[in-house]
Amino acid sequence: MFWMVALLALDGQQYVYRVYAPRDALPADLFWAAFHCHEEGGGPRVSDWFDTAEIRWIGDAEGTGKELTVHQY
Repeated sequence: MFWMVALLALDGQQYVYRVYAPRDALPADLFWAAFHCHEEGGGPRVSDWFDTAEIRWIGDAEGTGKELTVHQY
């Protein structure tokens, strides 16, 4: 149904975003969508290293979402 993307910040916190995107979305697209959403929110700086992010699919195996939208969790 959606992706959860967790980003590490310089303040030691982890910020989690719900990204609505198809099951076959590219991990890099999910990462950058969450990253830019966080940056626009004015929070503490998050790491822009892709390898530090945790990206997980939440939902059924089909993944019928059609568009990419981001919400802070």
